[in-house]
Formats: sequence, structure tokens, C-alpha cells
Amino acid sequence: MRARKLVVAALVREAGRVLMSRRRADQAMPNLWEFPGGKVEPGEHPEAALIREVREELGCDVEVEGIHEVVFHAYEEFDLYMLVYATRVVVGTPRAIQVAEVAWVPAAELPALDLLPADYPLARKLALAGSP
Repeated sequence: MRARKLVVAALVREAGRVLMSRRRADQAMPNLWEFPGGKVEPGEHPEAALIREVREELGCDVEVEGIHEVVFHAYEEFDLYMLVYATRVVVGTPRAIQVAEVAWVPAAELPALDLLPADYPLARKLALAGSP
């Protein structure tokens, strides 16, 4: 049976831009851009995992507003299920703590980033729709 991974991601939009983070060189799939987030630990509620991951990686607190999209991607080694939540920063300013870099990227420019494969479909949708 193939391995399955459940991850959460934050879709943080502000003034037509989307908050993105870049993976460190020492991580799997190094230096690629992604929607901030990470793995859901066993027994952990996905929304709690998202708040924890964003705090650890970006040093800020987010409020989870609800599911924006559910993404499935079949990587060579495992199947990825990604719960993408609409979120907003409520305390602090996002900064690179456990990531290489953070950036506010105009929605139209998202597909041009060197993204994780699972993140491209959402990036293309956001670029086509524009970001409120």
C-alpha cells in the first residue's frame, strides 16, 4: 500500500498578494516555494496543525477562516492530501524562521515561481481568478 501524507497549507491573501515560503536547502524538495504549512501529526486536528506550523515556520499567528480547497497529488514515493485553509495573520509579521525565505507574491505571478508540484494547480487558479 502506498504511503499517504496529510498536510495543511495556509492561503493568506492581502491586497492582491499571497504569502509564500521557500523551503530550506537541507529539506526534501529544497529551495522550492510553497504555501506555508506542514504535516499534521497523529491525533492532531488539521486547523491546530496549521496554526502550529505557521507559528513555528513564520513566527506569527493566523486565524483559520475555513477550507479553501482540498488538493491531492501523487508523488513518486507517496500520495499527498493537502487541506488548504483560507487564513489571515492576526498577530506578528511573517518572517523566515524555519524556512529559507518568505514573500508576498502578486497572485498573477504565483505560477512563475519554482513551486512544489502539488502547489501548481492552486497557484494557477489563484492567478487566473486574481486575488481579492
